[in-house]
Amino acid sequence: MVEIRDRETIGEAWRAAARQWPDHPFVIIPANPARSYLPPGLHLTYAAVAAQVDAVIDQYRSSGYGVGHRVAMLLENRPEHFIFKLALNSIGVSCVPINPDYRAAEIAYLIEHSEPELVLVVDAREQQCRNGIAISAHKPPHLVIGYGQSPEPPRPRRQALARAPDPTAESSILYTSGTTGKPKGCIISHGYEIAMGERYTKLGGIATLRAGVERIYNPLPLYHVNSGIVSLFGAMLSGNAQVQPDRFHPDRWWPEVVASGATVIHYLGVVIQMLMLHQGSAQSEGHNVRFGFGAGVEPQLHAAFEKRFGFPLVEVWGMTESCRVLSASEEPRQVGSRAFGRSLPGLDVRVVDEHDNEVADGTSGEMVIRHSAQTPRRGAFSGYLKNAEETERSWRSGWFHTGDTVYRAADGILHFVDRKKNIIRRSGENIAAAEVEALLLTHPNIAQAAVMPVADEVREEEVLACIVVKSGKAEAPMAHEIFQFANERMAYYKTPGWIWFTSELPTTGTQKIQKHTIFPAGGDPRQTPGMIDLRALKRRG
Repeated sequence: MVEIRDRETIGEAWRAAARQWPDHPFVIIPANPARSYLPPGLHLTYAAVAAQVDAVIDQYRSSGYGVGHRVAMLLENRPEHFIFKLALNSIGVSCVPINPDYRAAEIAYLIEHSEPELVLVVDAREQQCRNGIAISAHKPPHLVIGYGQSPEPPRPRRQALARAPDPTAESSILYTSGTTGKPKGCIISHGYEIAMGERYTKLGGIATLRAGVERIYNPLPLYHVNSGIVSLFGAMLSGNAQVQPDRFHPDRWWPEVVASGATVIHYLGVVIQMLMLHQGSAQSEGHNVRFGFGAGVEPQLHAAFEKRFGFPLVEVWGMTESCRVLSASEEPRQVGSRAFGRSLPGLDVRVVDEHDNEVADGTSGEMVIRHSAQTPRRGAFSGYLKNAEETERSWRSGWFHTGDTVYRAADGILHFVDRKKNIIRRSGENIAAAEVEALLLTHPNIAQAAVMPVADEVREEEVLACIVVKSGKAEAPMAHEIFQFANERMAYYKTPGWIWFTSELPTTGTQKIQKHTIFPAGGDPRQTPGMIDLRALKRRG
């Protein structure tokens, strides 16, 4: 049975955890010689975090913040994120994390769309924050904070609602790339976040979390559901610690895992690939890892990684819109088959065709989910912010349409196949092809653009842009100009890693581009004559 513990608020659950495990470590920040904004390393107990959380609660409550308010947070993977999230949620404020790789226009969109009362930002990101607010129609004040530094916040422009938060109240807005262009804001409730953490604690089998002893190393970004909700609340509800590095880096992975005493690691497919290629694997000796929790390991690397490093990789399925993680945590796990578990009571799963008709076992189709026929949306997100039409479309026929292509084997085990092709999955980031296309079409010399995923040996997929120009020589210099144009306006990972110029793109009678006919079926578009490789230009900036 998939348990749904969704009858309490984040503040209630946090206070209970802090009382039960005051002396246990809760947040561990590994030492990093390149970091100047924190002590070499931090081990914060539940009691130590609670003291800081209580101070922020008093400060923001007395300044007028409460239910009905949102606060955006550009705080990177720093301990401030944990402290302010727990504090603000405790008084009913909803948190809106901002991807630190966003450019000004992307930050402006998020601020306009979510309308926060305030933006919290670390000093290294202040100018980036200012640039976004400057071109946003909504212009909230921003406040620079640091570890142990919480200046007095300005009073909110609107008055808070005169009530305490309840489990159905909004606790977060998480932005996720959709298929129609701009990122969609997923409305997340208190009960949802607690249920997501509870689900992690109850996966069982190989992925059993032991109360009060686990250290969960998660290098993934806190603005994502994996690190910011799943492991955070999974740790909190079981008296365990989250080990939070600045970001994933193969040079620091094993030293940090070993030094922190990590017993669980979180991964993506790209992480496994890079660790297998990295020359510093000898540094893994002496680790205490019991299992890895993640998704996307390449089938040919799954068994090889487990043999090399001595622990199982438990493949899971989850998404921002649904807290009910499925996992291949029970033997036999069917290693190397992309298996991720099976339907359970409390988590109904169907595999359907384009007409929502269920397909036979062994046949690929879209995975659709619900809690039950009586309460289909229990344990799911509350909807897309300011987009009721898309919310209802995603729930058509009473099932949430995940967009993931899977098949169910005769034994009931679900296997991941692919995702809809208008989403590109690069190094764990979902990229909407439509969003990249819309940006490219603002370039004065681009007449048409078709963006699609192309295979990448390290990052799973890369962004390929097929472009028709209005004039001039469609050669490497123009490709570099287009790359720079895009890179200045959107997060680096969204910019095209490959550009291919063509004189025309195939279209339907209604002028819709037929992406599936641009390149021959079964071939590798990267081998197409004239393909320009720009991947070396993609860098965090």
